[in-house]
Amino acid sequence: MVLKNYYKILDLETSHVSIDEIKQAYRQAAKKYHPDLNVGDTLAEEKIKDINEAYRILSIPASKRKYDRVWNSKFSKGKKAFSGKNEKEAFFNMFLGNIENAKKTEEKDQRKNPIRGENIETEISVNLYDAFYGLEKQIALKNMQGQAKTYTVKIPKGIRDGEKIRLIGQGKEGKNGGKNGDLLIRIKIENNQKFKLKGYDIYTDLLLTPWEAALGTRANIKTIDDETKVYIPQGVQSGEKIRIPNKGYRVTKDTRGDLVAEIKIVVPKQLTEEEENIFKQLSEISEFNPRK
Repeated sequence: MVLKNYYKILDLETSHVSIDEIKQAYRQAAKKYHPDLNVGDTLAEEKIKDINEAYRILSIPASKRKYDRVWNSKFSKGKKAFSGKNEKEAFFNMFLGNIENAKKTEEKDQRKNPIRGENIETEISVNLYDAFYGLEKQIALKNMQGQAKTYTVKIPKGIRDGEKIRLIGQGKEGKNGGKNGDLLIRIKIENNQKFKLKGYDIYTDLLLTPWEAALGTRANIKTIDDETKVYIPQGVQSGEKIRIPNKGYRVTKDTRGDLVAEIKIVVPKQLTEEEENIFKQLSEISEFNPRK
């Protein structure tokens, strides 16, 4: 079996590198071939095993020096390193002692030093109105023992979609007297049938009759917190958008995005006899044909 080039596996061009450089190269390689980013990729799975193996050997100065001596001695003679089973076992036994000693030292240090608990992340959905006005929300989550625990989450006015709320000390327990981790709650803002949030702008539909669209009008339109009047120009078309400044989502305490109203022209499904006659007269005298 050929001795693996651990420096090449970590994308290092030379063996003359510091432990910090090895650690940095390991982090980059592990991130690139992480299983979560390469689902179902068997090549990536083998690659991450080699990356971890290379790091275990090269991250400890004593085992790195031994590895370098073995590598240089074998390849300086133009031979393939460790072609036999016994040599392969000897190679790994050479480094195992250092690795195990390093692990024991690390575990001993961990028993002495306070270790902060890990953070926990979760996500909750909030409707657009509640995100705009703010509220207190009760959520129930299971702790590490599988028991349900209720938290009161205060959601501030104008919270952003994807923004996180931090509950200090509500994460995993610390060790050796270390502080607990935090609970991070990601907010997902849900649109409703009337309003849709895009950035800081709120989108809605403005329904018009055919005669309002043809003649122009002033129409009342509901915003997320009040009602306003908007001018509709003569001949407006379905799909056109009218922007109403400072009637959208909160940007700061005193500023807001825009309300964007999309025009939708609605034709009555049923007509009175008089309405039907008027439409017939219009069809006879009008030369307008949108299909030409």
